[in-house]
Amino acid sequence: MSASSGTLFITGDPAADKLLNANGTALLIGMLLDQQVPMEWAFKGPFTLKQRLGHLDPRKIATMDQESFVALCCEKPAIHRFPASMARRIHELCAILATTYGGKGENMWADVKTGAELFERLRTLPGYGEEKAQIFVALLGKRMGVRPRGWKEAAGVFGDHEPRTVADIDSPEQLLKVRAWKKAEKAAERDKQSRPLKKVAPRK
Repeated sequence: MSASSGTLFITGDPAADKLLNANGTALLIGMLLDQQVPMEWAFKGPFTLKQRLGHLDPRKIATMDQESFVALCCEKPAIHRFPASMARRIHELCAILATTYGGKGENMWADVKTGAELFERLRTLPGYGEEKAQIFVALLGKRMGVRPRGWKEAAGVFGDHEPRTVADIDSPEQLLKVRAWKKAEKAAERDKQSRPLKKVAPRK
């Protein structure tokens, strides 16, 4: 990823979006934070961290005392609804980037040959379960132009054209479409859970 290489539109803050589109570490941290909080809040977290630290260098973060880093992430406005647990995950993520990928998030995908390889690398990161790793593969492919062989297959359903995740947001209009999709999905899930179970007649 080079400066302004991406097309992600998510935070509502041009400076925060610019960081995400140019910095692989910021993008990985934003994706890590994207759970149980609004997408905009999650993906603005890296920019907030950079403002407080003066940098977003994984090597420097990894050498920080973890509890000091946690305290910084808990400062108001906190970077997440659960800032302490997320701060520890960010610290662990940065340690992996520092020791394995030369201290740069984008090095995780710089030399991958296949989408499957990229997916497996992402799964080694704290907080990156199967679905989050798939979404991130889709995000790289759709918004950052990182498209190793088989990336759509590795992204699973998130590689299609349905506007369903952050990977599909490149404009205010797309952001609204993704919000609408998520709202509809939640409504469908609530409806499914509220349906009474069918009674099965006992056998005679």
